[in-house]
Parts: sequence; structure tokens; C-alpha cells
Amino acid sequence: MYTTLISASELATHIDDPNWVVVDCRHDLVNLAFGRDAYAAGHLPDAVFADMETELSGAKRGEDGIFRGRHPLPEKEALVATLRGWGVNDGTQVVAYDAHGGMYAARLWWLLRWIGHEASAVLDGGLPAWQALGQPVVTDIVTKPRGTIQARAPFVPTVTVAEVLENIESAKRTVVDARAADRFRGENETIDPVGGHIPGAKNRFFKDNLQADGRFKAPAQLREEFEGVIGAPSDAIMQCGSGVTACHNLLALEVAGMPGAALYPGSWSEWSSDPARPVATGAMKQAEG
Repeated sequence: MYTTLISASELATHIDDPNWVVVDCRHDLVNLAFGRDAYAAGHLPDAVFADMETELSGAKRGEDGIFRGRHPLPEKEALVATLRGWGVNDGTQVVAYDAHGGMYAARLWWLLRWIGHEASAVLDGGLPAWQALGQPVVTDIVTKPRGTIQARAPFVPTVTVAEVLENIESAKRTVVDARAADRFRGENETIDPVGGHIPGAKNRFFKDNLQADGRFKAPAQLREEFEGVIGAPSDAIMQCGSGVTACHNLLALEVAGMPGAALYPGSWSEWSSDPARPVATGAMKQAEG
């Protein structure tokens, strides 16, 4: 069972395994058609496609009409239905990949852990690592026999916007923002119309988890770097722009042997939607990496 990362060479030995499901998670925050177009142009053999906007996220507004962020968590029942449509059973090994260092694949990895499915891994290095081995890509549209996966108790915790707000006063937990430094400082209005960060948050850009070749750093290096950012993982909250790339930091913590941090799913997009919530800008607490 693979529960964090899998190498391209390891995946190649299982690519025809009927009890494995490979999922293409490519996406672009600006061009929402990018992922599906990229999948049609070429994907890993027998891989299905995951749509970030409609399958790996839920409704942007709750039943009360309140904005929940750009990529709120899907309803668990809807996620289970999607996974069954991909042919996922309780014992299925799922491997998620993208071409962006795992920034989108990590979201599916985390969602599977959120519904209690342990056999979930990200292809280390993604599509570039696969192609670097000379492995093939195909253009066929994949369909699978319907799966039977069931939701179980989650392996991962979450926090609400109310809990994050309360933490500003108590400072009991460390909030870590996975966005790029310019967004954290409030200097990228294209992506974040309301710029800045949650007061007291630290910044660790998700790409700091990666080597130059797009693969994750070694566990010992990740552990050393994260120990300079947070104390006990159970006292840490990971967030980003909309709850997607925060999952990359959560995956890196698992690789480092530091499980237990929580995800703030609404992240900055939810937080900044209410002008009553405090905002900090400018100089940041930069995590070493």
C-alpha cells in the first residue's frame, strides 16, 4: 500500500493492475478548461480525469447563502459517488498525478484520507517524471466498472473559519499559508482581490517542498524545515488561497513523518470575503526552506 508518494518507476510496474486507479488532476486556476484539454491530448494509460471545480470541490455557497471559498470541500456523498464512477473500491490503490509538482494531485490525496481511504498516493514528479522514463501516454477516454467505496472515519482533521478567528486571540496553533510570497504579502490582486494574510500566519510556499526536478525533498530535509516552522503538527493549521495547495504542505508533513496538522478548507478566499475579519499585509514570517 502506498499512502504518500509513489515513484514513476514503481507506478510503471502496477499500471495494468486492475485494483489500481490512476487519476489525472491537472488544472489551471485561470484557464479552467486546461486540465480536461490536457487529459484529452495525452494522459497515463488507463487514467481517469478529475475536475477540480466540479468533482474535487463543492458548492461555493452553503445553503445559508454564505460564501465558503473558491474550492470548498465537496459533500462526502458526492465525493464517494465520483470515486465509485472512477471504479474505486475500498481496497483500491489510488494514485493521483498532475504536471505541477503535485499541487493539485495532493488535493485528491487529502480528500481520500478525509473519507477514510488510506491507499492514496501522489505520483512523485508527476507527468514529467513518467515521461522522463520513456513511459507512454495515451489519448483514449477511460471508463471503469462502477466501484463500491464507502466513506469511513477520516484520517485528517479540519478547522472552521470560526476556529481560525478564535486562534488569532489564543495563538494556541500555528497557521501556515502555502501561497506564494507576493500573494501572502497582498501584492497579487489578480488572484486575491483582497490581499494579505491571516494575522499571525507564517508563510511556507508549497514549492519549497520540492527539489529542482519537481520531486519531493527527502523526508529528513522536510522534517528539519518544518520543525523550524511549527511545533507539534497537531497544533498546526494549513491553509492557502482556497484549500488546494495547503494539501501539498499536509502531504509534505506526512512524508516527513509529521502527521496530524489540520486543513482550513475555506482558506484565504473564505477568510477575505468578510471585511469584518482582520487582515495583515506586508512583511511576513518566512519559513525556512
